[in-house]
Amino acid sequence: MLANFFIPILEDGWRFIAIFAGLAFVGALTGQAWLFWPLMLVLAWSIYFFRDPPRGVPQDDSVLVAPADGLVQMIVDAVPPAELGLGDLPLTRVSIFLSVFDVHINRAPCAGTVEVVAYRPGKFLNAAADKASDENERSAIALRRADGTLIGCVQIAGWVARRIITYIKPGQQVAAGERFGHIRFGSRTDLYLPQGARLLVAPGQRMIGGETVMAELDPTVKTARTAIEF
Repeated sequence: MLANFFIPILEDGWRFIAIFAGLAFVGALTGQAWLFWPLMLVLAWSIYFFRDPPRGVPQDDSVLVAPADGLVQMIVDAVPPAELGLGDLPLTRVSIFLSVFDVHINRAPCAGTVEVVAYRPGKFLNAAADKASDENERSAIALRRADGTLIGCVQIAGWVARRIITYIKPGQQVAAGERFGHIRFGSRTDLYLPQGARLLVAPGQRMIGGETVMAELDPTVKTARTAIEF
């Protein structure tokens, strides 16, 4: 029953929670109400921000799940960042904007082997801007699926977010929906769909990281993989 009321907190968030709690405690001891109550609000927000809720990941290898919570801000055809190794032809890019009230944990859109983890420093423009994909600080990852398909995902910092954290390393095996990083404190996550994938979401739709199915992969790829297995 306790699990229904207490959501796990991201390990990285405990130090921020401890700092705000300590400052609020000092404010209470010194009788500084003007300091105590604002800090209590910040403390409550930090607990909410660093929440790490469990997710029910679809058990279907032919789909891509949302790599982040948030709002689908734009869907465009764009050339992927060179470091992903996805080629120089435009692919469908789905951009998810994470506000300061969204869960900021990033999750693998599919199962696979980590082929690329590439950090690139940059600007801290508004993550909602289209040019943020090219100019902002980012961390790009590419996952190689069992069928050989390469899936690209990019963590992008915003004007509030100043810290991108990526847990995974090249060569590591990850499961669909597995946590691979997070961003503090407001940001964007881009997902590049492979050729032939069928998009299932639209701009303005809210995503639940690790749960919402964003696309189905090319059925010919799935058929070919099944034929090989048999």
